[in-house]
Order: sequence, then structure tokens, then C-alpha cells
Amino acid sequence: MISATGITKVYGTLQVLKGINLQISKREIVSIVGDSGAGKTTLLQILGTLDSPSSGEVLYDGIRVSSLKQKPLADFRNRNIGFIFQFHQLLPEFSCIENVCMPGFIAGQSKSEAEKRAKELLDYLHLGHRYHHKPNELSGGEQQRCAVARALMNSPQVVFADEPSGNLDSKNANELHQLFLDLRRDFGYTFVIVTHNEDFADMADRKLVMKDGMIVDN
Repeated sequence: MISATGITKVYGTLQVLKGINLQISKREIVSIVGDSGAGKTTLLQILGTLDSPSSGEVLYDGIRVSSLKQKPLADFRNRNIGFIFQFHQLLPEFSCIENVCMPGFIAGQSKSEAEKRAKELLDYLHLGHRYHHKPNELSGGEQQRCAVARALMNSPQVVFADEPSGNLDSKNANELHQLFLDLRRDFGYTFVIVTHNEDFADMADRKLVMKDGMIVDN
């Protein structure tokens, strides 16, 4: 589904990625581990089209996304890619359901269509009683599950997660890890996850170990 070939990334004189070749299959859960500074987040951002490689290319089912112009790339990202971050990045002035609806609104869905989909996701994630709560009224685990629902709003091909449990206690972290497995089982989602949690990394179908801008073990 995703093919990355010869991916490098250079910032000034610093080469962060040094020729990454990677294939990710549909319904696969891939974890990426490595010391800080190994290039994990940079690789995730390039695969997720949030950044461009200095050289090399990224293809989604044969579509060369690294060559798309700004507007077509933004549209592709909105419809095909979901993101989950360590600090959830929910908009504080909007309710849980409004945050989840945002990608749907950007994709042109009507209010009723978006809210129907958002409620289905929130119900699945056991947040049906939190539709109209603001982020500061949610627990840390609830905030992250709301962020998961937002990432899934447009039924993306792949979900990229950058340290998604890094800000959670062990109980909520374990529940989030299990949730990813359940979502793949129930809906066939594909996940690529940067994590320092070795137990979670080992639960993935494949664990990529990065060091000094290269994948040294997969």
C-alpha cells in the first residue's frame, strides 16, 4: 500500500534520514523504535506527507504523493491519512464531537453526515456520554480516544501515531494499545506507530529499529 524508496532528509548540514526503503501493507501494524534523534518522527512525517523528503519518493497505491502540489496533497492527506499525536492536539474551544467532525467538514461532509459518523466512532470508543464535553472536561485517556476518533473520521487508508501513549499512565496506555489492535481487527485499519513503549512495539506485526537515520532491524 505504501512504498518509500531512497528517502533522505537533510537540514542544513545535518542528514537526519540516510536512504530509507520501506514497504507497508494494508491492515499491517508497524512500530518504529529507536533512541531520540534516530529520525523516527521525521520518517513518520514524511510518510504521512506532513514533510517532504530531500530525495526519494513516497507512493500510496502507485500515487506519487511526494510530487503532488499543495492543494491536491492537502486533499489527499485529509481523505486518506489520519494522525494521532502525543498531546492529542484537540481544539480547546470545541466539544469532543465538534473536534471529531473537523476532518469531515474539511472533506465537504454535511453537518448531519459528519455528526452521524462522529457519534458512531465515539460510541465505539466508549465516549458516547462525552459528545458535548470540552477537552478540558475529559480525562487524559478520554482526550486521546477523542483524538483517535478524529483520526478515523474519514476512514483513512493509514493512521500515523507519534508516541500516542507517551502522555498517559500505564492503565490508559495499555487500553490505547489494545484499542489499536481492536480497530485493525474490526475495521482493517493500518497503523504506523512511533513509540518508546517496548511492550507495545513488540505487539505490532513488525518492529522497525532506527539508528542514526537508518533502519537497522525490521
